[in-house]
Amino acid sequence: MEKNFDRKIVFEDGSEILGYGFGAASDRVCEIVFNTSMVGYQEIISDPACTHQLVVMTYPLIGNYGIADEDFEAKVPTIGGLVVRDYNDMPSNFRYTKTLSEILEENDIPGIYGVDTRKLMCSIRDGGSKKVFITNVNTVKEDALKILASVDIPKNAVESVSCKKRWYSRTSNHKYNVVAIDCGIKNSSIKSLNMRGCNVTIVPFSTTPEEIEFMKPDGLFLSSGPGNPEDAGVVTETLKALKGKYPIFGVGLGMQLLALSYGAKTYKLPAGHGGANYPVRTLETGKLDIVTQHHSFAVCEDSLKNTGLTVTHKNIMDGSVEGVAAKEDKAFAVQFYPVGTIDPTVKVNLYDDFINLMEEAKKHA
Repeated sequence: MEKNFDRKIVFEDGSEILGYGFGAASDRVCEIVFNTSMVGYQEIISDPACTHQLVVMTYPLIGNYGIADEDFEAKVPTIGGLVVRDYNDMPSNFRYTKTLSEILEENDIPGIYGVDTRKLMCSIRDGGSKKVFITNVNTVKEDALKILASVDIPKNAVESVSCKKRWYSRTSNHKYNVVAIDCGIKNSSIKSLNMRGCNVTIVPFSTTPEEIEFMKPDGLFLSSGPGNPEDAGVVTETLKALKGKYPIFGVGLGMQLLALSYGAKTYKLPAGHGGANYPVRTLETGKLDIVTQHHSFAVCEDSLKNTGLTVTHKNIMDGSVEGVAAKEDKAFAVQFYPVGTIDPTVKVNLYDDFINLMEEAKKHA
């Protein structure tokens, strides 16, 4: 017997997409975006960069390996919602502790499956990301459109995901003390620093320059995170006061904030970048890497003139800036997520570059 649709996505133009619900049965206004990753749905739903976003997974089968406690990027998932083609609620994985639907339901996150995600992804790619409303299939369209018109997507995304008090992630026989400004930090970023001998102090996004200087760090890490970088102006002001004093490494939103602190500008990408198959070229070596990223804003290349920043990486697909650096200040950042583990086949990782900058700064202190 064919199951009846029970959930739908309503667009501002009145169009609707019907499907079946999983996770929480709550209604939500979100920005709809896509992610082209073939694996890693747990990392995606728990990546704070996805806050307030309804993420369309283009890989057709989601949920088949369940949820493992060790794989969360943040303790509490803040994604707006999830759209998939086929959902598997019977995982086959000895590590799994819960199903995807169970973890979404626990965190009041709606999901919808049975959707033609390939068609939906093409619509977002060609027409740009849009504000949508995920709701019960019986919600009257006129009522849904009124909600869409009256409810704004929150602009305080960084404030909502940043830690409220500082906390620590220590490692044995540490060599460096790093302060990480939490704009929506991923656990994999912290682990990557710990693995390289760094004790990490994670501080709220609103931490003042004076408070950071009192901690006497060897370097600053600017985390990835959600939303418009201009909404996190307090971080930009902090960076203006601290740049040049410590080596700085930024990732994702951290790159945009670093660029703003040097006087550059950012702009919203039509459809954003989301997935694990974006080709990025390192300009100094010409090397091409396929990287993972999730962001809706980018740094305007023309605005980098006379800022002291140079472009280090570029996206091959659309020419957008993927990396910047200010060599004199020992500051650099990338738009994508660097490799999170120590790979013996890779001679230098971007986290290793950060370590080298801190080591150099120590020698000249």
